[in-house]
Amino acid sequence: MNQLLRLEMSPVGASAVLPTSDELLDQFLAYVSAQGLSLYEAQEEAILELYSGKNLILNTPTGSGKSLVAAALHFLSLAQGRRSYYTSPIKALVNEKFLDLCRTFGPDQVGMITGDASVNAEAPIICCTAEILSNEALRLGEGAPVQDVIMDEFHFFSDRERGVAWQIPLLALPKTRFLLMSATLGDTEVFEKALTRLNGLETVVIRSVHRPVPLEFQYAETPVHETIEKLVRTGRAPVYLVHFTQAACAESAQNFLSVDFCSKDEKTAIAKALEGASFKSPYGKELTRFLRHGIGLHHAGLLPRYRILVERLARAGLLKIICGTDTLGVGVNVPIRSVLFTQLCKFNGEKTLLLTVRDFQQIAGRAGRKGYDDSGTVVAQAPEHVVDNLRQEQKAAGDPKKLKKLVKRKPPEKGYVHWDKAAFEKLVSGQPEALVSRFQVTHSMLLNVLSRGEGGARAMRDLIRASFESDRQKRQHRRTAFQLFRSLLERGIVEFAPSAATPSRKVIRLNVDLQQDFSLHQALSLYLVDTVKRLDPVHPDYALDLLTLVESILENPDLILRKQLDRIKTERMAEMKMEGVEFDQRIEELEKLEYPKPNREFIYTTFNEFAAAHPWVGAENIRPKSIAREMFELFITFDEYIREYQLQRAEGLLLRYLSEVYKTLSQTVPEADQSDEVREMVIYFREMVRRVDSSLIDEWEKMRNPDYVAPDRDAPTSPRAYDFTKDRK
Repeated sequence: MNQLLRLEMSPVGASAVLPTSDELLDQFLAYVSAQGLSLYEAQEEAILELYSGKNLILNTPTGSGKSLVAAALHFLSLAQGRRSYYTSPIKALVNEKFLDLCRTFGPDQVGMITGDASVNAEAPIICCTAEILSNEALRLGEGAPVQDVIMDEFHFFSDRERGVAWQIPLLALPKTRFLLMSATLGDTEVFEKALTRLNGLETVVIRSVHRPVPLEFQYAETPVHETIEKLVRTGRAPVYLVHFTQAACAESAQNFLSVDFCSKDEKTAIAKALEGASFKSPYGKELTRFLRHGIGLHHAGLLPRYRILVERLARAGLLKIICGTDTLGVGVNVPIRSVLFTQLCKFNGEKTLLLTVRDFQQIAGRAGRKGYDDSGTVVAQAPEHVVDNLRQEQKAAGDPKKLKKLVKRKPPEKGYVHWDKAAFEKLVSGQPEALVSRFQVTHSMLLNVLSRGEGGARAMRDLIRASFESDRQKRQHRRTAFQLFRSLLERGIVEFAPSAATPSRKVIRLNVDLQQDFSLHQALSLYLVDTVKRLDPVHPDYALDLLTLVESILENPDLILRKQLDRIKTERMAEMKMEGVEFDQRIEELEKLEYPKPNREFIYTTFNEFAAAHPWVGAENIRPKSIAREMFELFITFDEYIREYQLQRAEGLLLRYLSEVYKTLSQTVPEADQSDEVREMVIYFREMVRRVDSSLIDEWEKMRNPDYVAPDRDAPTSPRAYDFTKDRK
């Protein structure tokens, strides 16, 4: 692709005449041919429609070349001096596409924005999470410098927590042309009408059920280790072993260490590929044991650099098994021949249910690698107790006495919904469920829209009116928006000011005394802004108490909190044992214990007052805790904290939590309330997060400069190593 760009862009710069779409189409097709590729019918139709200036909804199976269609739009946009955005639901996929597009178009042409990292953010091609594009659309509306948008994995429109981010661009970017892509869209008529209504362009839907690599489906009633061994033995590796918890992933990887999947030569190749890789975090030693055995691990509890390493080894064909959560089914380019579901039910955050057709087909679609496999294999395991009972029956077959004495294993009482072969077949043949709107009004949304200045209030009304909601829901959203606006106005976060065009007229604007990147990303951010005013700024613990307020509005990282509570219970049990307390009484006392909640009475009291005055709070609740505070008080390193609480399998969880603490401290606490110690705290957490993992920035630098040497981040990830005096802020 770089060669293609050089051929096309040079004459553009010289003549200042933009090439026509037909000329660019010829160039792109010539590039495809030069790569030895042949377009599928759906790809060809899709590219022709895009180069005709239309919106496109592309609903084709996994592995059918949607990425090449996206590349065609990036090229068209770039060559015509436009700006294109690629969005996806997870940072791992954004990271992967960023590096892939850098290789295709050159690192200077591509940037990335995820909220955790920003690289080359002014580039003409941007990879970002859906939330980043959504915020851009809210802040700038039709003025956003976004001419073409590719929304990958668009079925996330229905995601319970994040679906609103997929909806906003379709409401607020009237000068943008869209390419929506997914293998599991269901009925798209509502989106066809909405896109054409938004930007006036014709919207075309291209569907196909043709898979370049067909799938074979099997239902296994053998123990999972036997199923895996058979797949590997019959040449169906690499196998993606699907779990729905991070703990189950790690447990599986540990169990398979007892099976020798790789030959001596294959292990030598893995060792060579791992040369230069850093495993200096507390979990590194355990992970390297898995990898050297040909077993990969892939879930959100891993540090980003470890997930990238697993993906690289998988692409090199060095891993036999990848134990991953279902997030690996979200388009990350890990070549897999077989997908094995360990179960067909999943906890959705509220209760355990059977997988939806969409979830199942998304994950199953990862099987089969174009150019490598004639077919992909999808296997679903029967429930573990069913497999055990079948084994017992087989052993007792022909012996009436043994059959009579047989005691069947019962299904789990919690976290389980029964499935069988018939349920599996329904998932295989079913049609994806209709996408559901998840629109909601938040302080963050309101701030972003009102930051436009004049016209902001009207834009907010238009946004609600255009949303994919029922009339009744829209009325409720308007009421919520007014309540939120009033609360922002009362606290001086927004204010009425003279219009620039007509000074006698008042318009809404953000308070100019707030920091430039002020935001209210958390649902209870306004509680933080409100309550920090009630702290004593000259009190010795002011910064720590403010940090506790910050932590109280963040989501609970449950695993870390359970580890804290376990520590407290262990210590208290030992104390009571020494005191001679009876066992039953000790157990009763342990049930009363909680993880640390500094200033709990103050926080609960102020929150109850806040909630009583703000009906929009609804079911939201405050969550006092002490993770970041404990680290700052003890001046403890990331690695030390991981070891202290045995969190090796959740390094990524702690890293994400500390990232949220840093962002909330720096962007939500008003500058007027930031003391010198609070500013030191901001630097402390910023540098800790950067030192733990900055792998994406290093990768980008290497592509720009082959001689680039990454700074030594293998030293202990300690803020003590950071010289605060050299930081200008």
